[in-house]
Amino acid sequence: MSLRQRIDTFLDRALVRNFIIGVILFNAIILGLETSQTVMAQFGSLILLLDAVCLAIFVVEIGLKLFARGGRFFRDGWNIFDFLVVAIALTPAAGGLSVLRALRILRVLRVISVAPSLRRVVEGFVTALPGMGSVFLLMGIIFYIGAVITTKLFGEAFPQWFGNLGQSGYTLFQIMTLESWSMGIVRPVMEQFPYAWAFFLPFILVTTFAVVNLLVGLIVNSMQDAHAEEGNAATDAYRDEVMAKLEAIEKRLETQK
Repeated sequence: MSLRQRIDTFLDRALVRNFIIGVILFNAIILGLETSQTVMAQFGSLILLLDAVCLAIFVVEIGLKLFARGGRFFRDGWNIFDFLVVAIALTPAAGGLSVLRALRILRVLRVISVAPSLRRVVEGFVTALPGMGSVFLLMGIIFYIGAVITTKLFGEAFPQWFGNLGQSGYTLFQIMTLESWSMGIVRPVMEQFPYAWAFFLPFILVTTFAVVNLLVGLIVNSMQDAHAEEGNAATDAYRDEVMAKLEAIEKRLETQK
């Protein structure tokens, strides 16, 4: 076994993956402590040192993966994600690029690429994006129709909520999230327009309870499909391993004859 293969096997060990997860979580705590002026005043140098150590571990890990896997490294989207997160963390905190240093907290997202269960969640979400696009288009049409109606009906009396299409769309979004929709918006509108409920109630039923739940259903279905594909892949790999062992046993028995 070559050096590259040994390093690749070493990086795939459960102990190494768990160590990287631990470093990611520890680094997340460190980055949170950096936001506290009191803590930084007392332990600032130690916290910055620990942050640098965590970053060095990430750099070494990425370097070993690049060495062991070569061009194969960039064929995996999760490897590219890890590479970009670490590259952003290495950005010097100077000039206009200093804003990127705040994105160091994105290192916490690396736990997604290391933990298989979290990867299934993200992969299910990404798989659901095409179907979600159609739902978002439907939602946009509903919001546009609702914004036009509410602007024409309530815009003159309540310009702060329905003065134009943008304000009406934002107000309808607030109503869809059920945040202060009744006492804050709908009841004041109904004081001047008693039959306003005839618009708002169907709007809430369609958007909040129908379309939003449709989005949730798409994501859950995609996650189940991703989990099933992973299970099928594991079953196929186990079957191939068993078949290879059986063939080896059969050849050994033939040689003994």
